[in-house]
Amino acid sequence: MKAVRRARESEHCLRPAEAFSLIGDETRVEILEALWNADDTPVPFSRLYETVGSDTSPQFNYHLKRLTEQFVRKTDAGYELRTAGKHVVHAIVAGSFNAHPHLEPFETGDDCTQCGSPLRASYDDERLAIDCPACGRTHGEYSFPPGGLLDRHRDEILTAFDRRVRRLHGLARDGICPACSGRVRTEIVREGDCCLDVDLRAEYNCDQCHHSRCSTVGLALLDQSAVVGFYRDHGIDLESARYWQFDWCVSDEYTTVRSTNPWRIAVSIPLADDTLESTLDGGLSVIETRRL
Repeated sequence: MKAVRRARESEHCLRPAEAFSLIGDETRVEILEALWNADDTPVPFSRLYETVGSDTSPQFNYHLKRLTEQFVRKTDAGYELRTAGKHVVHAIVAGSFNAHPHLEPFETGDDCTQCGSPLRASYDDERLAIDCPACGRTHGEYSFPPGGLLDRHRDEILTAFDRRVRRLHGLARDGICPACSGRVRTEIVREGDCCLDVDLRAEYNCDQCHHSRCSTVGLALLDQSAVVGFYRDHGIDLESARYWQFDWCVSDEYTTVRSTNPWRIAVSIPLADDTLESTLDGGLSVIETRRL
């Protein structure tokens, strides 16, 4: 990858292997966590030493110096986390490096958009999936860090998952990688295997870190003002409902390709006796919205 190669070659960047080796010690991880949990920063050396409780002051000082510059910033008033140090603690809190929980499947309390049977949520390998055991329709399968499961009951987990899917897909649609903030390319795809039960989907791929995710075309409309207003006119708060409750978000049954060069894709959203149609381009930007 270009970013990793640049880090290896640049004289201004610490080599990735060396950076990881710097945090390969329990005392150093405890220092980062202590700075993270500090009420006031910078933290004086004496208070940081007391909090971590290292065996000896020289030993503690050695570990602190190894972290300084790359993960910790030293100031006249004490020590504080640099952005890299915050990222390390973020990964620990999220459980990305050291937690691999598994949840037994459970019902979401929502019905399948295809057959009306109860939907089921399952979690494995840091991914949460919503599917229908009765007809087999998938309603999305996306990443969800282990930290998102802590101190939440099942309904709260589902709500957090819904909000995360919306926000991360919104970033990707705007051309920003949810993982590294690099440039994301949006591509409309009509073939190949996918975790979604659709013939037409959007794929987001980051040129920098190779992060990728896919979605239905309709999912891009969840935060569009015209769609939000359309539901509000019918007494429904679109933001408080979970995305898998809407068929136009989890299938392509309401999606029509008007043209491919350039891409013009229409998504019809039926509600009561009313219908809203939004037309999107190949980058999933809305170019026209009308009520039918």
